[in-house]
Amino acid sequence: MSVPRMPALFLSHGAPPLVDDTRWVSELRAWSGDLPRPSAILIVSAHWESAPLTIGSTDPTVPLTYDFGGFPEHYYRARYDAPGAVDLAAQVAALMPDGQAVHHDTHRRLDHGAYVPLTVMYPEAQIPVLQVSLPTLDPEKLLDLGRRLRPLRDLGVLIIGSGFTTHGLPFLRDPRPDAPAPTWSKEYDSWAAERFAAGDVESLVRFRTEAPGMPYAHPTVEHWSPLFVALGASDDPEQQGQQIIDGFWMGLSKRSLQLS
Repeated sequence: MSVPRMPALFLSHGAPPLVDDTRWVSELRAWSGDLPRPSAILIVSAHWESAPLTIGSTDPTVPLTYDFGGFPEHYYRARYDAPGAVDLAAQVAALMPDGQAVHHDTHRRLDHGAYVPLTVMYPEAQIPVLQVSLPTLDPEKLLDLGRRLRPLRDLGVLIIGSGFTTHGLPFLRDPRPDAPAPTWSKEYDSWAAERFAAGDVESLVRFRTEAPGMPYAHPTVEHWSPLFVALGASDDPEQQGQQIIDGFWMGLSKRSLQLS
């Protein structure tokens, strides 16, 4: 049986309460419904930085990684018992350069940057899922990592870079989901939309010095970094892509991108 060639995605993943936001849930659900059904999902989340590249657990009985604090208890009881992607883990390791170390963490399963959006997009939890670490925050090296992972798309693997288009949590003053976006978040979001539309990878790479709203939009840069894995995994990082989701949540930009 032939498998569909999958796109690569950059999505703004949201905190655990994303599952209570009816608009965002409907947007994510509609997006996944328009995609071919993946044979497996490979996800790189802003919430796992580890070098060298580290492959997460393929054992679905390993508990999820509840990497957040201060939320109601029921968010710590979330489940996502997707099958472990054993074959995909081996394929990822085989795509890395000769002589480059690849680690395996058999005790770390999906964190909230991975399982929260997946509970909305693929709630049946029947598709094998593998999470790998962000081994660096260097955009050029992450673009190269994405290029190495690109052949997996021909095997039906959906590659997701899960971050947030703006993530200036220390500078938010209004915790409501529908809070007005701060100026720095709106400016960065508008810049990102223009750069995505232009396929301007060079400017995206130079976001620290070129993007308005910095450093408030990304006081630390791990939530922007998964974008470069998705761009590298695409057919052409300079393509326009499809900006599937836009708008703001708690003032943060949830702009998300689909790449062929």
